[in-house]
Amino acid sequence: METTTAQSTPTPPAATTQRGPKKPRKQAVLEVRGKTRLSPRLLRVTVGGEQYAHLNRNTHADAYVKLLIPEPASGLQPPFDLDALREDSPELLPARRTYTVRHWDDEAQSLDLDVVLHGHGADSGTAARWADEAQPGDRIALMGAGGGYTPEESASSHLLIGDHAALPAIAASLESMDPAATGLVLLQLDEEEDLLEVPHPAGIELRWVIGQRERLLEAVSALDLSVTAGLQVFCHAERALTKQLRRVLVTDAGIARDQISISAYWAQGRIEDQFQAEKREPIGKIDD
Repeated sequence: METTTAQSTPTPPAATTQRGPKKPRKQAVLEVRGKTRLSPRLLRVTVGGEQYAHLNRNTHADAYVKLLIPEPASGLQPPFDLDALREDSPELLPARRTYTVRHWDDEAQSLDLDVVLHGHGADSGTAARWADEAQPGDRIALMGAGGGYTPEESASSHLLIGDHAALPAIAASLESMDPAATGLVLLQLDEEEDLLEVPHPAGIELRWVIGQRERLLEAVSALDLSVTAGLQVFCHAERALTKQLRRVLVTDAGIARDQISISAYWAQGRIEDQFQAEKREPIGKIDD
């Protein structure tokens, strides 16, 4: 979040352009403590250690960290000197992959990351392959945590929309809600066998949408959104789908920007480096 401060006297032009060197972002090097298969395509990895304190532990329901995953053949071990690698050996830079923190455990100094598995071997993706092959004691560097969404007790109703990648954030959000909260969750999965028991307030309806992602758009389009006062919305999915969902929720239904948390968690056919870079280009923008 950017902030601005008023100044009583003009600042010389040179002072506005001179900046000190960027401080390297702190890395927390943690160890894999265990893994749990939650469903055929969802794997929970628990990591922890003394450097847990290096993370920006926060209470946002969608808190996320970035994993730094080097190519196994590189021989690199965390922590990484990212500036030196960027300058001298950019081809060795670890891949960055963003994941929601499903659970924080301050007492045990650990956190759970739920990773969607897809494909096989080289086609499975960097983070999915890391999670599938990780063994207790393996070390992993993390940065963060970020986040920005928290269910508001003052909201009259909640609407949470997402695909498999958003399931951890939505599940964490439901756990953090007031037990008296009311609303609807629409969660899309490709396969019915990945259904999970997701604890949620009794007044929240959890509705699974099984099949192609387009079915999630159909389900949202069919909602009665004629009254949106007091509604708080969380909507995160694949980029192209999220753009379509935004049109339904914001353009058509008129939901105010301050009532909705909406962004793409991933983009079809893009690895995260491309996906993140494209956020600064027209193709990557969700808002019209």
